[in-house]
Amino acid sequence: MIRSLLTALAFGAVMVAQAPAMAKDFLAIELKSGTVKIELMEDIAPKHVAQIKAIAEKGGYDGVGFHRVIEGFMAQTGDVEHGKIGADGGVSPRAGTGGSDLPDIPAEFSNVPFDRGMVGMARSQNPNSANSQFFIMFADGHFLNNQYTVFGKVVEGMQHVDNIKLGSRADNGSVAQPDQMISVKVISE
Repeated sequence: MIRSLLTALAFGAVMVAQAPAMAKDFLAIELKSGTVKIELMEDIAPKHVAQIKAIAEKGGYDGVGFHRVIEGFMAQTGDVEHGKIGADGGVSPRAGTGGSDLPDIPAEFSNVPFDRGMVGMARSQNPNSANSQFFIMFADGHFLNNQYTVFGKVVEGMQHVDNIKLGSRADNGSVAQPDQMISVKVISE
């Protein structure tokens, strides 16, 4: 009896060890200085991750500028409506006010802290107004915890985030000729 129980436990342990690992999804953002790889946290913010992936898979983020970049805080992008880089190298004066053709997403706040490299959704004062815009943290910003939805973290290429052109301190980080996301792809590993 004990021998068969031990055999069953050993067989179960082997089966668990051989179980295939679940693939993880990432965003690969091509910037002028290199690629930034963001691990998507579907278990923390499934609705936000689904929306980000849907926009990226349609090519919606390609050519969108970092319209608001504040030194020591964060770089914001993702306004697919008004944030595309124009022929003059700039974005619309309305950059930062738009979203996508998808509906807004209800908040998915969590206990995941806004540390350096974390990626969160931008929104208006309404917690349920996130749509397509997001930001990448240059430094810890724990005052944002439980106020904004975290949906990812930079796992490679943070040095490229650090190289994003900074905005004007006098104009709340607005960038006149912003750097852009050349391309944004969803990859699975």
